[in-house]
Amino acid sequence: MVSVVLHAILLAFGLILPLGVQNIFVFQQGALHKSYMRVVPVVVTAALCDTLLIVLAVSGVSVLVFAHAWLTTGLMIFGACFLLYMGLMTWRSRPQPAGETEVVYSVKKQIIFAISVSLLNPHAILDTIGVIGTSSVAYEGNERIAFMLSCVAVSWLWFASLALAGKWLGKIDSSDNKLMVIINKCSAVLIWAVALLLIRNVWGI
Repeated sequence: MVSVVLHAILLAFGLILPLGVQNIFVFQQGALHKSYMRVVPVVVTAALCDTLLIVLAVSGVSVLVFAHAWLTTGLMIFGACFLLYMGLMTWRSRPQPAGETEVVYSVKKQIIFAISVSLLNPHAILDTIGVIGTSSVAYEGNERIAFMLSCVAVSWLWFASLALAGKWLGKIDSSDNKLMVIINKCSAVLIWAVALLLIRNVWGI
């Protein structure tokens, strides 16, 4: 069970760490609001959206693939290849600069925007369904539940921490982009590590 939780944590962190639109928005709102409580709506909304995608991915994919061993193997190989590619893209990526039109969003706008960047983002959906969903097929019963809950826990922890980091570091100038580059490099290494774990599972089938 420990290895299952570790796999889920590595996978979730590897996928969520790259600073895309969703993460940038949460970070910026944390930086722009004077009180952390005022950014709670965007944190909760982003985390709930991720939770929904994770639950749908784990339950939906598993129903389809468990009936066909060859499909399970194929999906796991696809997931490993996708992770290897994503790791390369993440390694080469650079943080997006803060725009000049940033504003402090109201609660309503925070929720609407957080939903749009979470559920209307094909890249995020592909990450969840194509990677977390396919990785979950390696487990059954309580192990699959533990895998899913671990991914969900990482998501909630990450968004809460990201908003807090934005509050602390939001006023630092653009030279701090060096830190963002380091974060993306570490994320790429995590993604590649999970790809190797997935490849090992394929060999075990």
